[in-house]
Amino acid sequence: MVSARNPKSERLGEKLLQIRLALGLSQDGMLERLGLAERYFRSRISAYELGDREPHLPILLLYARSVHISTDVLIDDELELPAKLQKAAKQAAVKSKATSRRKRKR
Repeated sequence: MVSARNPKSERLGEKLLQIRLALGLSQDGMLERLGLAERYFRSRISAYELGDREPHLPILLLYARSVHISTDVLIDDELELPAKLQKAAKQAAVKSKATSRRKRKR
C-alpha cells in the first residue's frame, strides 16, 4: 500500500528566506531570533530555505510571529508576503551581495 503524501507548499522556502533577509539576519541569527539556537544548527535553516525540509508547525508559527504575519501567508502559495517585508528582503539581499564582493576584492 502506498501512503499519500501531504501537499507541499512550493514557495515556503522562498518566503522563509525573504523573512530572514528582511530581518537582516544570518542563518545563525535566525536560529537565535526563533529561540532555536540550542537545538538546531544553521544547516536546518538552510534546508528550510532550499525546500529540502519543511519546518514543524510550531517553527512556522515562530517565523510568522517574528514578522507579525499569519501562518496562512507562509503556507498558502497564492498569498504574498507583505510588500514592506518583501522590499526589506530585497534591500538586504543587495547589501549582502555588495558585502560579499568587497570581501572577495581584499
